[in-house]
Amino acid sequence: MAGNSGEAGTSVASRLLAVLAAFDAGHQRLQLSQIARRAGLPLATAHRLVGELHAWGGLVRAEDGRYEIGRRLWDVGILAAVQRDLREAALPYLQDVHATTGETVHLAVRDGLHALYVERVVGRASARVLSRTGTRLPLHATAVGKVLLADAPDEVARAALAAPARVTAWTITEPGRLARELHQARRRGFARTAQELTPGAWSVAVPVRAPDAVVVAALGVVVASPARDLARLVPVLRIAASGIGRALPPGWRPA
Repeated sequence: MAGNSGEAGTSVASRLLAVLAAFDAGHQRLQLSQIARRAGLPLATAHRLVGELHAWGGLVRAEDGRYEIGRRLWDVGILAAVQRDLREAALPYLQDVHATTGETVHLAVRDGLHALYVERVVGRASARVLSRTGTRLPLHATAVGKVLLADAPDEVARAALAAPARVTAWTITEPGRLARELHQARRRGFARTAQELTPGAWSVAVPVRAPDAVVVAALGVVVASPARDLARLVPVLRIAASGIGRALPPGWRPA
């Protein structure tokens, strides 16, 4: 649930944020009553705040009466440095990788114990993927996430390995095995997954390094066939990742 506090003792700003936080990748369209419940607000309060956000353009109402995030919030969101600098630098290289492989290509940064997907180019005949721009997925179950986790501070790695959630029947949840995979990712310079996030999807990813060699993002490809040699895609990804890194401003870091 996005929140469970009542109206008393909370500011208008915190209540507005609670309304917006009711929406996530799994709840993209919500009825007013659902927004109120997920935001932990009385229905009348939610109705007033939703009305204000709708008038401003932050929320739009679909024909079925449900609300979803509006264009005004998108316009504000793309001003964030993680979107503006990284996406502008990376998009031509993602398009090159897509043109070369025909597969879905995505770019992610670490957000706590999740991989935050900041851009993707979708292949027409590639595997079904859960990643969309703005989606946050568990580090341990994605190739881009494993790359980012392999370079994360020790306390982040410990937290991620403490109780990794099983997403599919193939998700690796044994801490020792995951630790070995992270070691291999650091040694080889790439990470792979096999149906660990989505049945029928295999992926490979490499790190993106800023000009000062710090890992700031991960670039990955998702394929729909286990017969495709993922390791053969690594050189293509490395060339693109190198180009992205060179295109970033000096000292750039994810926001």
